[in-house]
Amino acid sequence: MKFRSMAAAAWLACAGSAFAQSNVTLYGVADINVEYANHVGAVPVASNQFNPGPANNVYRMNSGGVSGSRWGLRGQEDLGNGLKALFVLESGFNLDTGTSQQSGRLFGRQAFVGMQKAGIGQISLGRQYTSMFEALANFSPTAYATQYEPIVLQSGANFREDNTVKYTGQFGPVTALAHWSFGTGVALPQTVGIATPIGGNGEVPGAFRRDTAYGAAVAYQGGPLGLTVGYDQWNPTIGNSSGTVKKAVVGASYVVGPAKIMGGYRWGQNKNAAGGLIQRDDFYWIGANYQVTPAVGVTLEYNYDDLKNLFGDTHVANPWQVALVTNYAFSKRTDVYLTTAYAKNAGLMMDSLATVYANSLSLGNSYALANGKTSMVGVALGVRHKF
Repeated sequence: MKFRSMAAAAWLACAGSAFAQSNVTLYGVADINVEYANHVGAVPVASNQFNPGPANNVYRMNSGGVSGSRWGLRGQEDLGNGLKALFVLESGFNLDTGTSQQSGRLFGRQAFVGMQKAGIGQISLGRQYTSMFEALANFSPTAYATQYEPIVLQSGANFREDNTVKYTGQFGPVTALAHWSFGTGVALPQTVGIATPIGGNGEVPGAFRRDTAYGAAVAYQGGPLGLTVGYDQWNPTIGNSSGTVKKAVVGASYVVGPAKIMGGYRWGQNKNAAGGLIQRDDFYWIGANYQVTPAVGVTLEYNYDDLKNLFGDTHVANPWQVALVTNYAFSKRTDVYLTTAYAKNAGLMMDSLATVYANSLSLGNSYALANGKTSMVGVALGVRHKF
């Protein structure tokens, strides 16, 4: 009996030692606001005969203003000799209704497991951000704010992808990223000008290319200067075949005292299954963060899209937007904010046919311009708590 007690104690000691090398962290953000927007119509889809209808003013509560509401678990285990196992499970939710985002996925923001080796890099598998999207995170003035940031126009509706293998390497001031998705899981419904839904789950037997995607990016952050370059390609299902959505980007940032200035250029070209041109555009952005006091911050961002061709129309009015965000931090975890934006020739977030209204469809709140309207204004007041 004494031997058994000693053995049990030794096993518990070893187990405690092993577990001491592991850690799991619960984290999240709760962000909610009240918004006013004008000239709002319905997203033109088959159910409304592709008609956005008359203009309306909207007053609504939204989950996510400067950050998407989320909760998550992340952890790692030290396996020795510089090798670590890691995982991330991150769930997006609507704070105003308690429902899940990302089409009802339990862990729709991120869900992956991987291995990391010091000096070599990290390989991760699961639902992840694209390389280009991640590389641009430090070059977006509003830091991918949920409200009014034209994320889809900049990085594509596929900025999160299912079934993804991703490499991340950190080498001093340089970060290298590359990824491949076997099936993005991104699906956009039929809307005005588009005869069929776009995208799907992929991984179709005998149709390897459908809904696959890949990309790579490199980012440099040394002292006050930051630089990045990236490429992304998505091959969405169109009918019984696949099209091609290509994007290439360059970005830069520079810190001057309490200010950080950022800007960039994104080239884009979309083609259908037969190789015909669907869209060709050049997207530009510039902006800055300014820390007025330790508690007060101000962000200004301007976006412009040169639409050279949209479904054969070479005279499309070019959309642009200016956005302003001010926030006051009560602590490191809690702040209040006021965000406002004005969009021309598109809805807020520059949502239009050029984005297949992906922002509105994802958020569940329409930013589609109503019939006869060419501009939209939005103002939101909110509170955010990080845990």
